[in-house]
Amino acid sequence: MNATMVNIKINGEDFQVSDGMTILDACKRKGIKIPTLCYLEDVARNSSCGVCVVEVKGAKSLVRACTACVHEGTEIVTNSARIRDARKTNVELILANHPKDCLSCLRNQNCELQAIAADLGVKDDRFVRTKKELPFDETSPAIIRDPNKCILCGRCIAVCGNVQTVHAISLSGRGIKTKISTYQELGLGNVACTNCGQCALVCPTGAIVERDDTDEVFEDLLDPEKVVIVQTAPAIRVGIGEAMGMEDGVLVTGQMVAGLRRLGFNKVFDTQFAADLTIMEEGHELVNRIKNKGTLPMITSCSPGWIKFAEHFFPDLLGHLSTCKSPQQMFGAVAKTYYAAKAEIDPRKIVVVSIMPCTAKKYEAKRPEMMNAFEHWKDKKGWSDNDAFYDVDYVLTTRELARMFKESGIQFSALPSEEFDNPLGESTGAAVIFGATGGVMEAAVRTAYEVVTGKPLANINLTEVRGMDGIKEAEIDLNGTKIKVAVAHTLGNARKLFEQIEKGESPYTFIEVMSCPGGCLGGGGQPIPTTWEIRKKRAESIYAEDAKKPIRKSHENPEIKVLYNDFLKEPLSHLSHHLLHTSYQKRGIFVWKSNGDVKKKEKETEHAI
Repeated sequence: MNATMVNIKINGEDFQVSDGMTILDACKRKGIKIPTLCYLEDVARNSSCGVCVVEVKGAKSLVRACTACVHEGTEIVTNSARIRDARKTNVELILANHPKDCLSCLRNQNCELQAIAADLGVKDDRFVRTKKELPFDETSPAIIRDPNKCILCGRCIAVCGNVQTVHAISLSGRGIKTKISTYQELGLGNVACTNCGQCALVCPTGAIVERDDTDEVFEDLLDPEKVVIVQTAPAIRVGIGEAMGMEDGVLVTGQMVAGLRRLGFNKVFDTQFAADLTIMEEGHELVNRIKNKGTLPMITSCSPGWIKFAEHFFPDLLGHLSTCKSPQQMFGAVAKTYYAAKAEIDPRKIVVVSIMPCTAKKYEAKRPEMMNAFEHWKDKKGWSDNDAFYDVDYVLTTRELARMFKESGIQFSALPSEEFDNPLGESTGAAVIFGATGGVMEAAVRTAYEVVTGKPLANINLTEVRGMDGIKEAEIDLNGTKIKVAVAHTLGNARKLFEQIEKGESPYTFIEVMSCPGGCLGGGGQPIPTTWEIRKKRAESIYAEDAKKPIRKSHENPEIKVLYNDFLKEPLSHLSHHLLHTSYQKRGIFVWKSNGDVKKKEKETEHAI
């Protein structure tokens, strides 16, 4: 149904727009920029900052463009002395309680408050601070909160509650004491936070940022006693170019490899190798569950934010999760066992650095169950617990890698294209598409179909699960047996599918879940801003790389074949289970009782958050 068009005036010019459209959107469509801070398309429009004010004929006061709508005859002025003064004053009031540490802030030169202050010509510090300084929240291994930089825009609350349905953060206090906090000030590391980092991705200032591990990585790179190797997730090759000033979604795989070598990594490997390995294990696990009437639907397990969400909110359904580790963790375990032996390196000297689009990977790497390589060697070498090490030592986001490149003076756009090192750098097109929502499902079907039928798949492009719809589904014919599969991205959409399972109404055999909008390419550690338009461009580049790969099915990766032949023997073998599979924890969620005390939901155990 076509929208009713109305006649309006903007700065004296006549326009036609849809009736009921916000003033902000109407002006944007006509090429007029109105500054905003609390507003973020598809996420939040709280009208709390007052930066978007305009004049509307007949209104007694200035109107906030992000929520006010146009109708027939609406007359708008977007630029006047009154408007400029009001906007500037509102920004000055925000800055009065804001730290003046821009030069040392992680969001320096990529801060919306900083940019708007500059655009509005804010030069004076006219207002006194009215709020007390608040402590940092450093309880999370993935995300740091500095409430002193918070401008109460509410974007983080909106994305956490409305998009992810986690509600780990909320407003507390009143008036001048209003702040964004966690339940009972426990900190993000002690509540049901999934570490997805979408709050950091939408924050307009440096109030929520990733935990920065770049100094530690630089230190290890300079240590001659250590062998520092790096793995890069599929989504990094379509994000790091943006962070280095190139066009949105540009594919820079070869330049990324060259840049990492210039940082001093001993070997530059590819997480996509482990993505192919994941498909081998996960595909065979799915076939095994179908044949032996195992727990179905089986749900993918490569998104650590999704795993923690399930552990918190659906602990009784953890049996539906694949036991496969994520590609990041499979890589770490293989690097410190198979590769260490092959290269004749003491695994205690190997430092595995992951470059990920995801803040939740920082948490995942430090889960206590992610030390399988050490357990593999412990008895063979006679090591003690003092020799213990994690499979993955450090996780850096796309943003952190960009900071390392800049700090090292690397002119990224001028770098030549170079190839990954082998053996852990060989990958297929199936592994590339892990970076986009639907990619894991498509990659798994390419292999599972041939495992079951023994025949090549006629069309390996499963286009039904591509695109940015929140939940997508397809039907696959496996040698006469038809199964339904589904793909969900964002935890809010994942919740819908899990609620189906809870009710016994799920029609699916296999489900892919990614925590972040658009999948990993929209991860919480990606360049800021990340909009839907940018996500689509990144996805286009990912599918373009898949299409040009000489091998596009995981089970045809020659180095994966060698890994199984020489080391793992076969998918789901005893050694594969030890190194490449894992288990999950039931976790609690704090809830209010009527008397104000705290308890946990009865269906959940008393495991630590």
